[in-house]
Amino acid sequence: MSFIEFHDLTHCYNQGLENEHRALGGVDLSIEKGSFTAILGRNGSGKSTLAKHINGLLLPTTGSCLVDGKDTRKAEELWQIRRQVGMVFQNPDNQLIAAVVEDDVAFGPENLGMEPEEIRLKVNAALRAVNMAKYRTFAPHLLSGGQKQRIAIAGALAMDTECLVLDEPTAMLDPQGREEVLRTVQKLHEERGITIVYITHFMEEASVADRIVVMDKGQVAADGTSREIFADVPGMKKRGLDVPLAAEVAWQLRHQGVKLPKTILTEDELVEALEAYTCQSN
Repeated sequence: MSFIEFHDLTHCYNQGLENEHRALGGVDLSIEKGSFTAILGRNGSGKSTLAKHINGLLLPTTGSCLVDGKDTRKAEELWQIRRQVGMVFQNPDNQLIAAVVEDDVAFGPENLGMEPEEIRLKVNAALRAVNMAKYRTFAPHLLSGGQKQRIAIAGALAMDTECLVLDEPTAMLDPQGREEVLRTVQKLHEERGITIVYITHFMEEASVADRIVVMDKGQVAADGTSREIFADVPGMKKRGLDVPLAAEVAWQLRHQGVKLPKTILTEDELVEALEAYTCQSN
């Protein structure tokens, strides 16, 4: 069942002005409820603009964006859409507003008018879900970048979010922070069935998704599983994108005559395939 639907969606910045820019042009795309979709594309491809339509931060110039059947263009439906869809952005410092972690997580539920006891339960559950309960009384500025992003995710969960849209959430983090955030997102998807829309420049992060959508020049250029998308190394390179190292090495070896499967994605799979090839050759 589709949870997010884009129908002939177009978005223009500065419409009617000399510097008008069409960031999206006629996008048709559906994202299933409970799925994990990664969106890739070089800078200016339209991927972040697309993401901001999902909870109404941007509205269509033409076409429509539906979330659980609700139209983002209808002001009376925006509040419920934003409760269902949580956004996490690049810079965690721009998302934390309170002096104490638990107060920051409680901000959303308070604005929804929840009762104090319900807020307390929601905050506790959300912090446990992202493994940050022991930091509830900490000041956010004392946390690492990865921990701050997990607090931002907890803030969305406390509002009973059904969908998380993460716009390059690990771009400003070190490797440990990136791993923390990705592991948290995977856990929420697997254990809670939360719909994930994950924008990233890191191909290894995208490879864990059920599906990858590649944006180019404001349109969907490719759509498939991670193995299907990353098997097309020339196509990805043409769009200014990389592929996971193992997929590229396998592609290079195949072009040198080494008979390897076209679906290699991880280093372990590459090693296993090379061992099998060596055994066959001997």
